[in-house]
Amino acid sequence: MTDFDFPYGAVSPPIATPFDADGDVDTEALASHVSTLVDAGLDGMVPCGTTGEFASLTDAERRAVVERTVEAADGRVPVIAGAADTTVSGVLDRLRAAEAAGADAGLVTLPYYHGSTDPAGQRAFLDAVAADAPLPVFLYDIPSTVGESIDPGVLAAVAEHESVVGLKDTSGDISAVDAAVDLTPDEFTVFQGVDALLYPSASLGVDGGIHALSQAIPEVFVALGVALREGDDDRALALHRRAIVPLFDRCGDHGFAPVAKVAAAHRGFIPDPRVRPPLTLPDDAAREAIAADVDAALDVV
Repeated sequence: MTDFDFPYGAVSPPIATPFDADGDVDTEALASHVSTLVDAGLDGMVPCGTTGEFASLTDAERRAVVERTVEAADGRVPVIAGAADTTVSGVLDRLRAAEAAGADAGLVTLPYYHGSTDPAGQRAFLDAVAADAPLPVFLYDIPSTVGESIDPGVLAAVAEHESVVGLKDTSGDISAVDAAVDLTPDEFTVFQGVDALLYPSASLGVDGGIHALSQAIPEVFVALGVALREGDDDRALALHRRAIVPLFDRCGDHGFAPVAKVAAAHRGFIPDPRVRPPLTLPDDAAREAIAADVDAALDVV
């Protein structure tokens, strides 16, 4: 089983899925984007996450995105592939596809649309996935899209599975992150999933984050990781307040995939920021504001 030795303060992007002028997945643009971010010093790649618009991709497109990400990463950083589905068999199929593509791990949510009425339902679903998972599994707690949070007791129990190695917490609840660190084994990796909460979560013992904006301003997140490792709190706080928070606020207005794509396109990391319906791009004025926030963030570094 893969040994994930992420440094303290590690950050990986939930990589955006570029689309071409016809609306098809642009695998060449994806490969270039991945290579740019690996070269920038980020610690992993996460294809087919929320910012990667996985819910708008076909199964074939998802496989192609993971395969191309793995190829472009070329063993330089681990690849954690999104494997969310509403059924145990569906999650396992996605994990097997990720394994075949060469991914190092999978990222698994609770089933969306219908929630459990008892924590036992969550436990049964995640236990079944963990029992047959062909890859190490990172749980993904994102109640805003799934409809419910992973119960703390369920997390503590499922974390005992050898195949369950970590958590991305996108609950936005600092107390939930604190509980996750406290209730899981020391070797269990806890990532903050909300960009603007990485710095506030550092003192709680998180290992780092999986953050959409790191693919637009990787220099900022790399610098924040260094500041955390070196105990430079003044520098870390400045990067948090002056570089990450203003751009993060744009995500609240326009969504993570649209803002991340507009910001990445402004940097020249991807050629086109287009998204698939039902997502929409910000208007021209908002795009200019996003670009200005990107430039201001880079000035902080």
